Amino acid sequence: MGKNATDAAADALRLDKWFWHARFFKSRSLASKFCQSGKARVNGDTIRKAHYMVRCGDTLTFPIGTNVRVVRIVALGSRRGPAPEAQALYEDLQPAQSKAEARDEKTAAAPHPPSGPPPKRDPGSGRPTKSDRRAIDRLMGREVGKRGMVGRMVDAILGRNSDPD
Repeated sequence: MGKNATDAAADALRLDKWFWHARFFKSRSLASKFCQSGKARVNGDTIRKAHYMVRCGDTLTFPIGTNVRVVRIVALGSRRGPAPEAQALYEDLQPAQSKAEARDEKTAAAPHPPSGPPPKRDPGSGRPTKSDRRAIDRLMGREVGKRGMVGRMVDAILGRNSDPD
């Protein structure tokens, strides 16, 4: 490898690593899977490889949640630092929204909490209570040293000898 090859590697960084440094993903493996899914675009070209090398000045377009983010790479970064350091790695190219508009969008997208008391549950639906479990154990014959009616019927069907109670 010549001097030019190391210089070229110094001014470029893997796309998944840059996503991780810029704190768009919690882990590098999540960033790598995202890159391989083909959802990221660099300068308008769809990227399907996590090892794609990005440089300062490249424009990235990618979905995060329900939003599509458009950012320009300002710096590559050498580590995954705190949030202010990560935000210095890119310039957000989306139009700025007022706080009121952003709050309105959040409340419109959020599900409305139910009003009033929760609906009544029918008796017997849901998880069994402790007394229900004990009754089931008695029926199935799971009590110590006893065999229940259902257990005896299963033994009769399968042709096993059941111990008399």
